[in-house]
Amino acid sequence: MTLKEHLRKNIVLALPVIIGQLGHIMVSVADSLMVGRLGVVPLAAATFAGTFYYVLMLFGIGVSYSITPKVASADVKDHEKLLKYLENGFFMNLALGLILFSIGYVVSHFLHLFGQEEPVAEAAGSYLIVMCGSLIPLMIFQTFRQYAEGLSDTFSPMIVSVLANLLNVLFNYMLIYGKLGAPALGLNGAGIATLIARIIMFILMIWWIRKKCIGFKWGFEWLGIKELLKIGVPSGLQYVFEVGAFATAAIMVGWISAEALAAHNIALNLAAISYMAATGLAAASTIRIGNQMGLKDRRNLRIAGFSSFGLVAVFMAACSLLFIVLRDYLPSLYIDDMQVQQTASTLLIIAAAFQVSDGVQAVGLGVLRGLQDVRIPTLVTFISYWLVAIPSGYVFAFYFNWGVNGVWYALSLGLTLAGIFNMWRFNRLSKKIAF
Repeated sequence: MTLKEHLRKNIVLALPVIIGQLGHIMVSVADSLMVGRLGVVPLAAATFAGTFYYVLMLFGIGVSYSITPKVASADVKDHEKLLKYLENGFFMNLALGLILFSIGYVVSHFLHLFGQEEPVAEAAGSYLIVMCGSLIPLMIFQTFRQYAEGLSDTFSPMIVSVLANLLNVLFNYMLIYGKLGAPALGLNGAGIATLIARIIMFILMIWWIRKKCIGFKWGFEWLGIKELLKIGVPSGLQYVFEVGAFATAAIMVGWISAEALAAHNIALNLAAISYMAATGLAAASTIRIGNQMGLKDRRNLRIAGFSSFGLVAVFMAACSLLFIVLRDYLPSLYIDDMQVQQTASTLLIIAAAFQVSDGVQAVGLGVLRGLQDVRIPTLVTFISYWLVAIPSGYVFAFYFNWGVNGVWYALSLGLTLAGIFNMWRFNRLSKKIAF
């Protein structure tokens, strides 16, 4: 295959995945846009709860990604083997969803210990419980989504995600503000809307791809689940280390003020949109690399990988430009507070600076996952964010008195280090791989 053919195939495969990935983050964007109209405290509470919720959610999503490379590299004619991945993945994800909800429920009772303003911590507690409850149907959805994507069917999950998230916006409107006969539940209404939408989402997904699941049995094998966990847990930890770093950053920003935390939420919300699009490209690159691994084609494996790096770099550069041009307009969509808007506008400039690095490190994890190389990249992710970015953020913010800007400078540094390593490692491993 030529480079042009690889680029076309990457785009065709990635576009539905990107839209599906954006579906996850657009839930948060919709919540923030609509909750922001309630005031600074509800928006700050949503941000604070989100620092814990997104760590749990992305760990779960990361673990579920283990299904895709296994299915992608398997013989499509071996239907029994493919179904085993689906069956084991289902029980793995169901159990994980219940565990993640339990963790979120426990954490919700201790939010007052994290040094936030009391009204913010109080409002965040009940919201966190409901949002973590939505992880159970989300993880079931992820099982069937990753199975379908492993079979190169990225269209079905996209359609389901789009439909469910349109419903989420409608439910938000009803339950946050008390419209169309529903009660006005404020911030908690946003969480309940997400829960309902995700229940609908997993039901739709199972119905949509039911023909691909003919022969599904309600059973599992521990060895099969262990095989998935060997890839899934490190993949999940990669997201935990990155998103956990941003979550810790949010806690540090909360020590500055509720206004700073609200501004951090707005800028992070917008940066998360481009990041989730990049993870869509990363997921597609995992499928492409998995396919080439199954075909034992090293040349096209390398072209597929580097064409994915090129695509994400161009896309994220375009996002950088948008952040710069619209830095004063975008924050005004979230809140009317001028102080919050000005701070968020400054943070978007910093976000623009690390867009390409963020995209490259995300796709790097994707192509390495396709090679089923997850342990070393996980260690590097930990070092980049927890040994470099977080300590640097604390020093920049509180010793150099750079405030919330200092936290974001440090996050940019961590993302850049991770991006450089992941590209280098893919180049090294793909040269040496032996079939």
